[in-house]
Amino acid sequence: MTPSQGDDSAPRRRGKGAGTPTRRAQITEAALASFAEHGYERASLRDIAARAGLTHAALLRHFAGKDELLPAALAQREAHEEDLAARIMAAELPGDQILSAVLATEFDDPDYQRNWLALSVAATNPDHPAHAFFTGRRERMRTRFTDGPLPISDSEHLTADEKVTLVLAMVDGLRIQALLDPSRDALGLLTHFMRIVAAQPPTEDGP
Repeated sequence: MTPSQGDDSAPRRRGKGAGTPTRRAQITEAALASFAEHGYERASLRDIAARAGLTHAALLRHFAGKDELLPAALAQREAHEEDLAARIMAAELPGDQILSAVLATEFDDPDYQRNWLALSVAATNPDHPAHAFFTGRRERMRTRFTDGPLPISDSEHLTADEKVTLVLAMVDGLRIQALLDPSRDALGLLTHFMRIVAAQPPTEDGP
């Protein structure tokens, strides 16, 4: 799928307000809500502008269109996740439960899950505006685990990079399973999986 076309998302020249950080943050927050509710393809710039308290023309002074707004909204979403993870870690939750806790709100929202999965698949197209965000997820996730309370490192059979790939695949797969069977404890399974992935074999000096 190529970036969406049409008057509502066509690139336009931005004006002097394009660099206003506070206003841009308000717009990306509104875009996150619109994309979560409607999905990327069906969300409109007019809806996003209304949520941000702007006119359509005013929004276009900050973002040229949805193709430019989507990566900014995804980066904002990721920043929210990092803030939430930091608060959870400060509460001293066991390391193997942190990722499940961060994802709990998302897993409680079926529409969000469906829209996220649709966006993930669409972003496999190199021409999609979210492609770079999704291809960079693994390295960003690996950095978080390296610096976090549940370090993922190389083991005898798998590198840390391969383990992070498995974690991302597990999360996306569990999204589907949770939608198919909401009674299944998908996040409980993720907690068990994280414990297995992070486990290290006993050293020669160990018991």
